[in-house]
Amino acid sequence: MPGLLRGVARTAVVAGTATAVSNRVSRRQAGRWAQQDYEQQQYRQPPPAQAPAPAAAPPGDDMSTKIEQLKQLGDLKAQGVLTEEEFEAQKRNLLAS
Repeated sequence: MPGLLRGVARTAVVAGTATAVSNRVSRRQAGRWAQQDYEQQQYRQPPPAQAPAPAAAPPGDDMSTKIEQLKQLGDLKAQGVLTEEEFEAQKRNLLAS
């Protein structure tokens, strides 16, 4: 009986060690794959497209049209199409006209 217990204990230790090593290898591989995916995503992102300049407003343009154009500029900025600097430049142009 003591030999049987020793064999069972040895098997449990070997199985536990194998499980621990397997889990550690799996976590390490998952981390490497996640890092590779992250790096590939960084390279795949297309450069932001240049937003078209707002059309010139016709003479006699009223305030509601300017407000609408400001909202459109704000939406483009929120979507990431316009940078903060581009947004400010377009806003200045719109309000100056």
